[in-house]
This record gives sequence, structure tokens and C-alpha cells, in this order.
Amino acid sequence: MPRREDARLVAGRARFAGDVRIAGTVHAVVVRSPVAHGRLTRCEVKAALAADGVLDVLTPADAAGMRLPCVTLAPGQRMTDYPVLSGEIRYAGQPVALVVARSEAAAQDAAELVDLDIEELPPVLGAERALAADAPLLYPEWETNLVADFPLGDPPDECEAAIAAAEHVVELTTRLGRAAPYPMEPRAIVAAFEDGELTVWASTQAPHHARDHLAEALGLGHGRVRVVACDVGGGFGGKEHPYPDEALVCLAAIRLGRPVRWVESRTEHLAATLPARDAVHRARLAFDGDGRFRALYCDIVGDLGAHPSNAGISTFAVTAVTLPGPYRFERVGARVRGAVTTTTPTGSYRGFGQPEATWTRERLVEEAARLLGVDPVELRLRNLLRPDELPYASRTWQTYDSGDYPAALEALRDLVRPREAGDGRRRGIGFSCHVEPTGMGPSEEMRQAGTQTGAYETTVLRMEQDASLVVCCGVAAIGQGIETTLAQLAADHAGVPLERVRVLLGDTAATPYSPVGSIASRALALGGGALIRAAVRLREKIMLIAAHQLEASAGDMEIAGDVVRVKGDPSAARTLREIAVSAWRAWDLPEGVDPGLEERVTYDPSAYTCAFGAHAAAVAVDPETGAVEVEGYWVVNDCGVAVNPAIVEGQILGGVVQGIGMALTEEVAYTSGGQPLMDYFPPGAPDVPDVEVRLMQTPSPVTPGGMKGVGEAGTIGPPAAIGNAVAAALPGVAGRITATPLTPQAVWAALSGQEGRPGG
Repeated sequence: MPRREDARLVAGRARFAGDVRIAGTVHAVVVRSPVAHGRLTRCEVKAALAADGVLDVLTPADAAGMRLPCVTLAPGQRMTDYPVLSGEIRYAGQPVALVVARSEAAAQDAAELVDLDIEELPPVLGAERALAADAPLLYPEWETNLVADFPLGDPPDECEAAIAAAEHVVELTTRLGRAAPYPMEPRAIVAAFEDGELTVWASTQAPHHARDHLAEALGLGHGRVRVVACDVGGGFGGKEHPYPDEALVCLAAIRLGRPVRWVESRTEHLAATLPARDAVHRARLAFDGDGRFRALYCDIVGDLGAHPSNAGISTFAVTAVTLPGPYRFERVGARVRGAVTTTTPTGSYRGFGQPEATWTRERLVEEAARLLGVDPVELRLRNLLRPDELPYASRTWQTYDSGDYPAALEALRDLVRPREAGDGRRRGIGFSCHVEPTGMGPSEEMRQAGTQTGAYETTVLRMEQDASLVVCCGVAAIGQGIETTLAQLAADHAGVPLERVRVLLGDTAATPYSPVGSIASRALALGGGALIRAAVRLREKIMLIAAHQLEASAGDMEIAGDVVRVKGDPSAARTLREIAVSAWRAWDLPEGVDPGLEERVTYDPSAYTCAFGAHAAAVAVDPETGAVEVEGYWVVNDCGVAVNPAIVEGQILGGVVQGIGMALTEEVAYTSGGQPLMDYFPPGAPDVPDVEVRLMQTPSPVTPGGMKGVGEAGTIGPPAAIGNAVAAALPGVAGRITATPLTPQAVWAALSGQEGRPGG
């Protein structure tokens, strides 16, 4: 069925956070540091306060003590939260003040009047440089820029022994460039404080997450903060949690007693919204003469930016966890380190550490095939886990639930259609395979340690007296079609017409608590899993009431359209409306049955569900300029039961486009002084070929309904598939294809043997 959200979106009836208009609303502008590293010695605001229309200016003194948490923590992590405003400057774009005025133009003019004196300190760029002995220190009290350092998977000595015993080893130092989420709608917030209660309209992926963090930062009771997630024009991980500038807007609303509005500019997005990726991998793949994989080890050094953020080092830990992919290994291990640098803090972005793992692993596999002189697809098939080996516990503690990885790759190989050469460009085809943990259940490591993940989801399903259904769920709608798919599940499992289902999401005052929100490809697998169980319970109660009123057995009842009837006797029936009215008014109910038709179910998954996929790209490379064109792209993906195949294909297609951008054009780059460059190049229509998507469906035994996540699947494979295709087109320099983006300058440098890395 078509997405039900689209009618309001294409007609201009959607309500984004920036569209919220409340009487008396005033406007905020953030004053940001122009330097990457230093100490704020003076913040003079008298001229700004005296400017026409200005109502307030907030400085670090006004926000003293306000802090936001690092949501996920690594073993031994040095920092667990960070200030909303600080006089210690650690990246260009860091908020240092907030100006509030009657109009946005007045606030912008006044922001230029805020006089800053900053004692500049030397910047440090790059995680490896930050770990050098002579690197400038961001937090001198630590005496290092290292935030955490821990192993994951098999012990290093066991990995070393397995590598030493193998016949062949390939080694690469790889990097996936720093990328911005870059949604169509930047961050936006409107905050209003009235009668001691704060209401926030925000572009957010996790309303309850935002509510909790804002309440803690502002010192308000959680019950006095309400967050409403409006329509969201893309999140991609960058809107998982509140930012310091958003907390400042809320503080301004409290101080003024008036609604305050702030909408991020595109320039601010590139300077202040959390980018992601940006880790250096030193990786080795060991294998025998027959191509059997033996061991895989990776030393991961991740760039955290100025401080650990919402994701912190967990992004790099996920890279380590997903390092084995769909293959069989005797040993897999990693060392994970995170370092602070004088750049924007890094965080979540679609795929969350998995494109990085896939990039490194699949480039190693491709080079192993080149060394052995075998077909790279055949080498993968030789090592892919078979269906009869699932469920399978990986060497990094992930349990793969179900699937047929070889079938996906074989189907993909049959789809690929290379173009003819003849224009002087060199052509190549590259492949990549991945397994994607989705649904955010506990890992084996967490289970053994007794760690609680808090990754549950709750759904409330209510049948009103007119026999319509209302679905309330804690996940948020961020453009992924969740309203449509939840409505489909409710209709299918409760047995009512789809047009009678209403879905309510994104309001902390009306929806069940969600500890995580719409992240990690979990909204349908968990919210939908809870909904299916609620719908089954609701249906059973309806049958029980109808059976009592018709003097029949509940097992003999069925729902047919608008009626509940006895099987084989259509005359013995009650309408759904009659059943609903009697339930809510407590008329003629069976003994022991409570009034009402409402079911509340919490689904806490026992494990991750593991989606999987195989990607292939065909590229043409101009050896004179280094320009790369993706001429064809193919995906075979399995996300378990596809509730709405059109939505699944759309999610994959959008992810592939973002993956093409990461592979070829996108990077948040910095000058030597730590200034972010404002040139950023997401792919346009001419950069994207026809993308052919084929779906497989292997139901998950873990989740009710058999669904697995799909929101990030399209993003995970493209960098590796495109990188492998470029390496295939340029076999003489394949070993130099190790970093993204593969810009014309980077490819030309690889061809000419020059030093340097892509980007910048």
C-alpha cells in the first residue's frame, strides 16, 4: 500500500519544527567560536543587549552547571558528560553564547556585536596525531588525549598466533572519511515555558531521550518537560539527542517566559551537528592457500572530536563487533581506541560503525582474492556461513539468527550487467557483503556480564467505541514510513480494516516511554513486535466477549469485516462496534473480563535480529583525471518479513545514495588551523545510477512477526563495493585504494603514486 504519510507531505500540510508558530515567539541565534582551540577570556555582551529588539543574551556564566550526558560509555572512559556552555574552546563552531531577539534578523545583527576575546591554543587534527607524545592536550588534567582503550573479540595473542600460522596475510591501513548526516531539514526547536512546564517542539529521532536529557540539564522534573517530535525531514543519527545549543534555547524560554525558536543554518550544520565515521584501521586478514579465512585483526583509532558525544566510542566498538561480517573465522579481534581532537564531536550516522567495518573487511577480502588469483565472488562463497550453520555466534559475540548469505551473493552475481568499454575509461566491478545487527537487543557479551540494555519498546493498542483502532508507540516517525507499517500490522493482526487505524507517535505526554527512540534500525522490529502481541491480545478479548454474548466458544469465533461471528453461522454475529461499546460500558461482559478494549505490551528482545545483504557496483574511472562514475548498482537484501516492500526498497535506495556520497564526494574537512571547510558535496541526480534492489525474506525467529531492521542497510555496503570496483578497474594501484572519499584528486594521486589521502 502507498505510504499514508505522503498525502500531507506532498500537499504541504506537514508540520516541521520550524513551522511551529506560537503567539509571542521570539528568535534565537547561537554565537559560535571562530577558533578551534583556546580559552575564552572575555565575552562582552553590553552592545548586543542594547541593540534594538534584543531580549536576552546567555553566556557561559548563565549556563554554569548545565551538562549533557555521554549516553554510551566505554570501559575506562575518561569523560561521562560535557558542559552546555564553556569558556574552554575545543572546536570551531562550539557555542559560546545565545542571543534572543524579537526577530531572527535582529538576533543575527546583535550576535555580531558580542565581543569575544579568545586566547588561542594550538589545534590538533586527526586521532593518530592526537595520540602523539608531543600533541597539544585538550584536557591537560588527563595528561593525554586518549579517552578509552580496550580490546574486543578474541585476545590479541590468540589472533597473532592464528595470523602467524596462516599461509597468507594481507594488510591494509584504511579510513572512511568524516561524513555529515546532512538531512534535508536541519535541526530545529521551539521551546515554551508556562505555569512551570516546558514544552519543546523539536526535530528529533528520540523524543523521550530528549525529554530526559533536557530535564536533567535544566533541573526540571521529568513530568514538567514535554517533547513533541514534529514531522522530521531526515535524521540519519544526527538527531538522536539534544545538543547544547538546543538546551540553551530551552533555558532562554524559561528565563524570558516566552516561546523561543531556533532553526539551524546549513553552515551551522556542517560546523556543529555531529558528523561521524573518521577512524583509522590497521587491519590484517590471514588465510590459507585454498582461500579459507583463518583470522582477522584490526587496530581501530577513532576520532571523537572535542569530547565524547551521544555515541562516543560505541561507534568504533560497533565497528569491532561487526568486523567478522558473514564469514567463518577461527579468530577475530580488535583493539579500540578513541581520542579527542579540536574538531566537532563525532556521533551517530546511518549505519553506526558498520560501513567502516564493511569497508575494511571487504577491501581485505578483495586484496586476498587478487593475491590468490581467484574470483572475489568465489572466495567469498568459500567462506560465507551457510544456512545450516545458523544460528551462529560470531567471534565478537554477535548471534546471527537466520538467513542464507550464499544465496544472496549468488543472486547478486546473476543481476550484475557490466557496461561495454571503448571510451578510454577503465572499468571494474566490486562486491561487498555484510550482516547487520538490528533491533538493539543484548549481545552475548552483555548477557554474560549481566548488563541491562534498556532497549525495549512499548505499544498501546486501543479500540474505540466506533471500532476504530488507535496505536500509540514510543518510536518516532522520521520519514521512514513507520506510520504506515504500524497501521498495517495493527489491521492485519487485530483483523480490522486498515482505514480505521490511527497511529500516534512522538509526543512524550501521550505515547509510551521509549528509552532509545527511532535509531539502530529498530522501530518496526521492536515497536512492531510489541504491537503484534498487543493486537493478538486485543483480538482474543474481542472474541471472548463476542463468544459470551453469542453463547458460543471463543475458538469458534472469527472476525469478518465489521462483524464478529460464529464460524459457519453468519447469522450469529455482533458488529465490532457493538462489541466495543459493550466493552467500554461494561455491558454483558464475561466474568473476570475487565471493561475496555486496550492492550499495553512491552517487548524486550532477547537478542539482535540480523539482517544481511550483498552489494555490487560497476564503475568507470578516467585515468587522466581520476574521476569515478558509478554506472550500475545492485543490491540483494534480506530484512526478514517485509511488511511493506515498497518502503523497504525506498529505504535501501536512499541508503545507497548516501553510501555513494561517502564513497566518492562527501567529507567534512578542516584547514590546518582546525576550521571546517564549508564545501560539502552530497551526490546529485547525475551521480546516482539506476539502482536495482531485490528482496529476500528470511523471517527472524527472535522477533514477533519475523521482521528485521532495514533503515541502515543501504548505507553499509556502497563504500566497500565502489572501492572494490575502483580497485578492480585499477589493479596496478589497488593496494592504494584505502580511504574515502575517492575524489578525482585522490584517485589521480593513487595513479601517480603520490602520497596523501582522499578528501581535504
